[in-house]
Amino acid sequence: MAEAGYDYVIVGGGSAGCVLAARLSEVPDVKVLLLEAGGKDSHPLIHMPVGFAKMTTGPHTWGFSTVPQVHANNREIPYAQARVIGGGSSINAEVFTRGNPADYDRWAKDEGCDGWSFADIQKYFIRSEGNTILSGDWHGTEGGLGVSNIPDPQPMTRAFVQSCQELGIPYNPDFNGAIQAGCGVYQTTTRNYRRCSAAVGFLKPAMGRPNLTLETGCRVKRILFEGNRATGVQYFSRGEKNVRATNEVIVASGAIGTPKLMMLSGIGPAAHLKKHGIEVVQDLPGVGENLNDHFGIDIVAELTGHYSLDRYNKWRWAMLAGIEYLAFRSGPITSNVVEGGAFWFANKDARIPDLQFHFLAGAGAEAGVPSVPPGSSGITLNSYTLRPKSRGTVRLRSSNPDDPPLIDPNFLGNPDDLKTSVEGVRISREIFSQPSLRKHIKEIRFPDASVKTQGDFEAYARQYGRTSYHPTCTCKMGTDELSVVDPQCRVRGLEGLRICDSSIMPSLVGSNTNAPTIMIAEKASDLIRGNR
Repeated sequence: MAEAGYDYVIVGGGSAGCVLAARLSEVPDVKVLLLEAGGKDSHPLIHMPVGFAKMTTGPHTWGFSTVPQVHANNREIPYAQARVIGGGSSINAEVFTRGNPADYDRWAKDEGCDGWSFADIQKYFIRSEGNTILSGDWHGTEGGLGVSNIPDPQPMTRAFVQSCQELGIPYNPDFNGAIQAGCGVYQTTTRNYRRCSAAVGFLKPAMGRPNLTLETGCRVKRILFEGNRATGVQYFSRGEKNVRATNEVIVASGAIGTPKLMMLSGIGPAAHLKKHGIEVVQDLPGVGENLNDHFGIDIVAELTGHYSLDRYNKWRWAMLAGIEYLAFRSGPITSNVVEGGAFWFANKDARIPDLQFHFLAGAGAEAGVPSVPPGSSGITLNSYTLRPKSRGTVRLRSSNPDDPPLIDPNFLGNPDDLKTSVEGVRISREIFSQPSLRKHIKEIRFPDASVKTQGDFEAYARQYGRTSYHPTCTCKMGTDELSVVDPQCRVRGLEGLRICDSSIMPSLVGSNTNAPTIMIAEKASDLIRGNR
């Protein structure tokens, strides 16, 4: 029997879900239930900025891998997706970027998303942001998402920024201002030397409200319908339960979890649903289509000495770092590892940057990334094509909710993506060859000196590329036949059901995706409440 009593049921306690729960529960007479499959964010490494390096595998992720990638040597690539309150914002590298204004203007002008131009959504970026340094037309200071400067960038990060300038990439003190191009040190989603996830910044301050309920460890099996209206959800938490939503069910389970739940609920490509014995509630061919992700390719260098964060792999140094952090909130634990970055051009004629770089003051920090010989120290530079043309899919493996989905990002499926990605690797190697970094580098290990020709670089990209943890667009917003939601985030052909997360992006933005996802939730909360 369905329980009564909630106006809104939100499925998914990631970045978007936490913001939605906080915003919707601001109205005292509105009762909100937030359901999260993962657990609470009680692990201490979640809250230490440097803890990101330990979060790309393990119990706070779903343990997904892609299907064999046809254009990447048929590799099954690990595909980290968060399974904890706060979602990706609890395990990501805390890099604060929000894309180029042209990305959102493209959504509105070319992709059928009226009301989502940069002029329309800039206020939601500002409303969500609590920047401790920057302000003015481009930044907010009072929002829930804490943003701050890295207190003491690593020496190798400083050398990276100097090397970029030696190559001709200008210094940029603010990647989220009027100009995106350039190099610099990223601002991070941290506050008071701790990670500021959406759970910390938005949900936790709202949890004292009597009209907001959070349940963790809940596996939602399907959305419930009466006719074409969503009326609640069925989920498993110490037994099977049904819960009713008087106003709306809001799905915020991310670009992998959301299409999976939609299809399990009978919403998606009819032939695919029938294949798995699922009754079709609404034939929406776009559910699970259009998967768009950044394909990051790393280069790795061994250093002549212990100049990077790798020195803290030794227990004695790690213990000293822990003591320093606990006593003074300073030292290497305040680093997010991915300290430096750049936005630059593979195509010199491009109007806006088409490449993004992430510099890691260490080697082998993330699962699946090559490293340097044991006992030595290294550095890593990752690059990716900002607006890849390749599109993939998310499909059901079966009708069993416990089975992982079939994830196919179709990495490098478009030849233009390979061309741009290879140029990113070339530029990365040129950055490592500039004086400020070269004097510290013993050897570039990946790619080694044997990689010289265009074919060599293409082979390297296919072998070493990986997800950059930015899946989007699998329930895209718009007006064409593959659109799943309209510009008000309402699922086409159904009532009482919205999707509000990264899956509704019509195309991938040119940056990391956490801040844009929070922006989507901020705007969606106004749409749901009838504000404009």
